[in-house]
Amino acid sequence: MKKQLPIGIQTFAQLVQEGYYYVDKTRPILELIETGKFIFLSRPRRFGKSLTLDTIAELFSGNKALFSGLYAEKHWDWSAKFPVIRFNFAKGVAKSKATITELLTSQLQQNAKQYGVELADFSGLGTLFDDLINKIAEKHQQKAVILIDEYDKAILDNLEHAETALQMRDILRDFYSVIKGQDANIRFAMLTGVSKFSKINLFSGLNNLYDATLDKQFSNLCGYTQSELEAVFAPELSGVDLNELKNWYNGYNWSGESVYNPFDILLFFQKRIYEPYWFETGSPTFLIDKLINENVDLGRISQQISDNLLLSKFDVGDISPIALMFQTGYLTINQQIEKMGRAGYTLKFPNKEVQQSLNALLLRRFLHKNDSGLELSSYLYDTLIQHDITRMQLVLKAFFASIPHDWHRNNNIAYYEGYWASVFYAYFASLGLPIITEDATSVGNIDMTLLVNNHVYIFEFKVVGKDVKESPLGLALAQIIDRDYAKKYQGQGKTIYQIGVEFNKDSREVAFDIARL
Repeated sequence: MKKQLPIGIQTFAQLVQEGYYYVDKTRPILELIETGKFIFLSRPRRFGKSLTLDTIAELFSGNKALFSGLYAEKHWDWSAKFPVIRFNFAKGVAKSKATITELLTSQLQQNAKQYGVELADFSGLGTLFDDLINKIAEKHQQKAVILIDEYDKAILDNLEHAETALQMRDILRDFYSVIKGQDANIRFAMLTGVSKFSKINLFSGLNNLYDATLDKQFSNLCGYTQSELEAVFAPELSGVDLNELKNWYNGYNWSGESVYNPFDILLFFQKRIYEPYWFETGSPTFLIDKLINENVDLGRISQQISDNLLLSKFDVGDISPIALMFQTGYLTINQQIEKMGRAGYTLKFPNKEVQQSLNALLLRRFLHKNDSGLELSSYLYDTLIQHDITRMQLVLKAFFASIPHDWHRNNNIAYYEGYWASVFYAYFASLGLPIITEDATSVGNIDMTLLVNNHVYIFEFKVVGKDVKESPLGLALAQIIDRDYAKKYQGQGKTIYQIGVEFNKDSREVAFDIARL
């Protein structure tokens, strides 16, 4: 039978008591608790971090009745109950020292009231936190559990104002450092957030924090796996194309099993139409600015090998765009490999939703347009579906002609092949079609391969100028033919288009040479 869809519900008790769908995550939660005493977990927004912490709170509070029929019912020690101290930074927006002080003070007082203790008349936030733990542990003769949700929100909310963000970071560093000194009075502590700020700059006083973010065992802790989706939401799947659903919303991976974003799935079941539900809840202006300012070529990201250090490089004034994209959910792990004896990772867009939406947003910035860009993308999409090569060339020429000249004049990168290829890639990626960049062959890498039904489009990019002798026309297509890039796709019954794309850095025009096989 169908149940209520838990859209926006982050309270475990409400889910199980009021008949909502619930995916039982208590087994990995128990395994996480057994892993260590001080835990950190980073996940993008709307992935169920708050629900995870609320479930942990109910476990330590000993509310066994809520776990009837769940894994934890028979695998948790219900004989002990612990006081749970909770902080949730999603409850407010801190834009100054005064507002973050007010937010923390209010939650300190709420915890004190809940457990019947009175805080001393101290002014320091860290001192008040320390006093709260001491008094709760003493009164209840039991160690405390500390759960901090969205630990980094006050910093992230101010990234565009570095001075304020640094002030928030320093205040929170002093506050969180209390946890280490209270080891004797703490049973378990867990912090969750979107980002993973440097331990040196934020967790310098908490160096015994175990980071479970890229632990394969907990990759599916937040989000729905394919099997969980099909088992728990079976009543909602009638008439749903599971492959299309997977292409749109699955694919998030933290070195283990891939998962769906819960928010996407629940909204899809409610509205029954494919839309970028998760993407539209965020405003990645800061990210788009960073991608453009640092000349990040999205088409080549899948070729880059990252490691834990790079994916964790996140601090005010020193944010890797790759780390930012990974931690905020716009990139995810594609494959884990060994790199110089250490774990390395290749990355990818998680799914069609993110690939299509992020590149469409990037396109609007290139074109200086604020509209949805749907009309622009639909023209190109139609030509590809219909395999109308002549009209495709006209659409692409019109697209490049529509990029404002001021954009080129103000960006030296417009003279480099990588810039043009990146713009070209963004346009095609905004369609949500399968794209392979740096497509490996035995004789070299194809710049970009596009797969549309039984057709293969092979692209090679070159930048040319006024001096034809220096950069003669036809080099791009000649390279495809000379290196026989098409061989990789021959013998499969597919129509193959070999397309040389040449960008003129002086006239800002684009020319095509095409050979069909």
